[in-house]
Amino acid sequence: MSTTPKYDIEVQLTGTDGNAFMLLGVMRKALRKHGVGKEELALFVQEATGGDYDNLLRVCMKWVHVA
Repeated sequence: MSTTPKYDIEVQLTGTDGNAFMLLGVMRKALRKHGVGKEELALFVQEATGGDYDNLLRVCMKWVHVA
């Protein structure tokens, strides 16, 4: 398994207080800011919400550099 994220974007996820909705919002905003298109954003959301909170964190780390 590759440890290199899909995008070379660093996203600060600390401070979201374990709130999955806040985390999703921060991720979507960062991806949009870096030019990720609507279809790709939809794929991220689908993958990120397809499981529990641990899945959400794994998917975030799969897509970006998490700080």
